[in-house]
Amino acid sequence: MAAVTDAFYAAAPVARRPIQPLPDELISQIAAGEVVERPASVVRELVDNALDAGARSITVRLVAGGIRAIVVEDDGCGIPRAELPLALQRHATSKIRDLQELEAVTTMGFRGEALAAIASVADVTLTSRSADDAQGCAWTLHARSGELQPAARPVGTTVEVRELFFATPARRKFLKSPATELAHCIEAVRRHALARPDVGFAIWHEGRLVQQWRAVAALTPQLAWQQRVASAIGDDFLAEALPVQAQAGPLRLHGWVVRPDAARARSDRQFAYVNGRYVRDKVLTHAVRSAYDDVLHGQRQPAWILWLDIDPRAVDVNVHPTKIEVRFRDSGAVHQAVQRAVEAALATPRAAGPAEVAPSPPDSAAAAPAAPPASPNDAPRPDWDTTRYRSAPALALGAREPAPRWAGWPNAPAPSPDTDTATQAPVAHADEPHEVVWPLGRALAQLHGVYILAENAHGLVLVDMHAAHERIVYERLKAQLTGPQAQLPSQPLLVPVTFQATPLDMAAADDHASTLQQLGLDVAPLSAQTLAVRSVPALLAQADPVALARAVLAELQQHGGAHVLQRAQHELLATMACHGAVRANRRLTLEEMNALLRQMEATARSDQCNHGRPTWRQLTLRELDALFLRGR
Repeated sequence: MAAVTDAFYAAAPVARRPIQPLPDELISQIAAGEVVERPASVVRELVDNALDAGARSITVRLVAGGIRAIVVEDDGCGIPRAELPLALQRHATSKIRDLQELEAVTTMGFRGEALAAIASVADVTLTSRSADDAQGCAWTLHARSGELQPAARPVGTTVEVRELFFATPARRKFLKSPATELAHCIEAVRRHALARPDVGFAIWHEGRLVQQWRAVAALTPQLAWQQRVASAIGDDFLAEALPVQAQAGPLRLHGWVVRPDAARARSDRQFAYVNGRYVRDKVLTHAVRSAYDDVLHGQRQPAWILWLDIDPRAVDVNVHPTKIEVRFRDSGAVHQAVQRAVEAALATPRAAGPAEVAPSPPDSAAAAPAAPPASPNDAPRPDWDTTRYRSAPALALGAREPAPRWAGWPNAPAPSPDTDTATQAPVAHADEPHEVVWPLGRALAQLHGVYILAENAHGLVLVDMHAAHERIVYERLKAQLTGPQAQLPSQPLLVPVTFQATPLDMAAADDHASTLQQLGLDVAPLSAQTLAVRSVPALLAQADPVALARAVLAELQQHGGAHVLQRAQHELLATMACHGAVRANRRLTLEEMNALLRQMEATARSDQCNHGRPTWRQLTLRELDALFLRGR
């Protein structure tokens, strides 16, 4: 085999070829290879142009999934007759004039190469009528012949693209089946539709309407977005979605993220928009994923749609020919703002405080002793507070607390005189004006020392007590370790470990020295190309020091010190919380169970444990009736 290979290379002469300019047609075909990957790429570029023209209605017609024909019609401002030939020239555009405008692009298109690139690999016909056309008719331009002919159509533009890649047959072989290409075209239009609820979109295939999103004329912008999301993604998305709304300086963010327990196996419901442009950006994706770090189980993918509005001068959209990638001037600030906004949305659990406060009938009102005023000396304990809670029906417990039954477990109060000790039911009082309905209800019993059974207004609540307590302990540990002076304990190495470092590693070790110290890592230069690890976090004393240092330095280079420090702290605290949480088969009293439910309602992210598993589930009365065939 070696002899054959040697003979092959020996037989290939190295002949010098002269340097010469490429033909214009080949230049356009090379550009087309960057801009046009498949029919969906053409659809995206043409819809971009239609939106820039001010269109309020866009129709896409396809044949064979766009392989045979793509026709995009709009009701925008149109193109004057004199400018039609220019529209098909390379790098001819109405969007920008100078470098200053390039650095602050506000339009969807701007590169001026899409139509020329498409025309080099397909048969293109452009028909347009300008609103101020003196002759009052449309004009058609055939890209191949350059011939202009009068035509009939209202104000707007129609672009016909036929036989995609007919001029480059080799590339046409890489296209998939018409059904697959159609699906990609629909997805391309869906992405535009999510960005513009004020515009109507229709997709026809082989003469049949396959998808339509009508323009939304809602009373408020928020309602318009909601209606468009419901039609483009689905009502099931909104049913599990949490609103995101934040502003940090010139950056404004809004959208929805789904609850962790509604995450999916695929990442097909992740939409990011920057100034109305759909993008695939690593900074935004990483920021959202980081917000889900300790609430998502396994490899599940969250669903989300976020619109980011930012100063156009703070983002570079001229990064990729397809304009689907961007670069932020201050990516760290964007990452932090998005992560914090999503974390805030996820922090509120479904069981957050009293669900409602409704007047009780005078003849069935129940009373409990008034809650004592909060004392400035009352500090949060590492377990939950059982001194005050009421459930539906109102359950009253006294404020007096005996010594804890065991370390690390709630301090259970003695039953008050207002409570029946046999049934734990409240004693009725005629002067009780309101009844507080707690979302997680009232504890009924414990199942196999693992689950708490509770009753609320909707039916039966099942709680995994270990997972729930783990989240409560974890959130309190995080709160205790929050602050600029927080530092993880470190373990010095008997013999420092050295490794060859890249220039980026050396720079990261120097720039983020304080962050490394907070993480319990002592990484210092030993020479121009060598780093020495002198200490590691005490809880990771058995880890490979070099692998740990390399991983942390890589994270610092990509995401900055604040995110790495936070994530490392959270991972270590999650381990500590898991060991500190109550174990299964621990028998609890009703007071302790109710105390746990109340703390769950007051704890951020309590719907999931630190590993992303759910902590509780609801079985509604309707679901329970269905199990027993009631009403059938």
